Amino acid sequence: MTNRTFVYGAIILLCANLFNRFMGFGYQYLIMTYLGGEVYGLFSMVFPVYMMALVLTTAGIPLAVAKLVSEEISLGRPQQALAILRISVTLLFTLGALVSVLLYFIAPFFAARLFADIRVLKVFQICTPAIFIVSLASAFRGYFQGWQNMLPTALSQVAEQIVRIAAGFSTAMYYFPKGTDWAAAGLAIGMLSGEVIGLLIIGLQFLFSKKTRAPATTLAAPLSARQILGKLWRLSTPITAGRLLSSGFSALDALIIPQRLRAAGYTFQQAATLYGQLGGTAFTLLAFPSVFTFALATSLLPAISDAAAHQRIRQVRALSTEALRLTILLGTPCLIIIFYFADPLSAVFKSANIAPVLRILAIGSIFTYLQQTTNGILQGLGKMHLPVIHSLISSALRLPLLIYLTGNPLYGLTGCAIAYVVGFVTTAILNLAAISRLTGLPANLRDLFLLPGSAGLLMLIVFRLVTPLLDGPLWGYPAAMGIGSVIYLLTLCLNGGLSRKDLYRLPWLGKFIP
Repeated sequence: MTNRTFVYGAIILLCANLFNRFMGFGYQYLIMTYLGGEVYGLFSMVFPVYMMALVLTTAGIPLAVAKLVSEEISLGRPQQALAILRISVTLLFTLGALVSVLLYFIAPFFAARLFADIRVLKVFQICTPAIFIVSLASAFRGYFQGWQNMLPTALSQVAEQIVRIAAGFSTAMYYFPKGTDWAAAGLAIGMLSGEVIGLLIIGLQFLFSKKTRAPATTLAAPLSARQILGKLWRLSTPITAGRLLSSGFSALDALIIPQRLRAAGYTFQQAATLYGQLGGTAFTLLAFPSVFTFALATSLLPAISDAAAHQRIRQVRALSTEALRLTILLGTPCLIIIFYFADPLSAVFKSANIAPVLRILAIGSIFTYLQQTTNGILQGLGKMHLPVIHSLISSALRLPLLIYLTGNPLYGLTGCAIAYVVGFVTTAILNLAAISRLTGLPANLRDLFLLPGSAGLLMLIVFRLVTPLLDGPLWGYPAAMGIGSVIYLLTLCLNGGLSRKDLYRLPWLGKFIP
């Protein structure tokens, strides 16, 4: 039943994230077509710094809340879970307000000294209030995640995305005649508007949630506020360090890549445009399958925490194996599609020259998906510090390569992609080795790699045969992708990669499987 609840929650988030991702694709297309890569590049330069400030504010508390709430629910203490939420909301309210106000007033300093382009100031100042709003919403999301109820998070994310796109594009188009910096500020206004709606939606769901009034089923003494804060601190500190490092390195990349592109001979405008195409096209396409791995990782933490709290190591192994298998099953066809159709996919986003970069990133994409899933497994096991250590090791390898290769005129963005792939592979391998050591997880090469690999190879052959026949019409490439995907699924059903048990565990559809 726990396995099915885990899959159910993952699929709810998957549906929401798929919707958001498709909406995001449309949004990226509109931005790159009507506003251009320079506008998105200015917005992207600020975003990593914004994320780093958000990590400092939330301090890993949402994931800690999810883990603690999951443990309290499994022990029959729902009112204790509610106390954890109240304390986390108070803490995040205070931190969010302080960081937002402080960052708003020191934004001119950052814009003048840290960024390669002073035009980012407007975007930076508009983003700062969103830190306060996201902090509050994240506490409620962590609470519902601890209950293994992913629906409130899914609904708030969908509403947030709809408002972000509608408000962001319309505002950016309105201000576009004033300049690219004003258009980038319009995108930031859309992001802020979406976060406000997301908080409102999940807050209302909490108010009407019956589980918040569930009676206790144990007479254990409640934890004091000091004890709760202590547990939040112990769990959130390594998560904060990991996310801070990740956001810090992303912010560093936002500073390094445009500057190194200029060292390679590009102008300010060309560097901003190329950086915008890297984020707005290459990483947007690369991140599409992460809608599933994000859903898996989010569902894994409370499920594995529950199993670990009751010392059910066999269940931990089963959940981990299943998550890794599903990650590779979905990641393999996405890797092949992105690699094979890099040229037409890049052309859709008006970034045809980014196709070689996209192919290199596609080769390492499966490791990015595994990295996200394995992070969720390790966090569920309470080993919050391991992803931090592994991230540091991979960054120590990636950053020197990024600086050297991106600034080399022979490589440019291609060298940037090579450096990223080295980081992806390193982190994923270190995470997998740690999980195997902690749980005794067997390396089932047949189920994890051989079965999806053989199906993927047949899919690639089908692409080579079918694509020339469909080349030309507008629907040709989507049709070829669809045919290849069907062949991939059929091959998995025939070689045992997908079984009746897998179909049975699907929510809504499983009850129809005999």
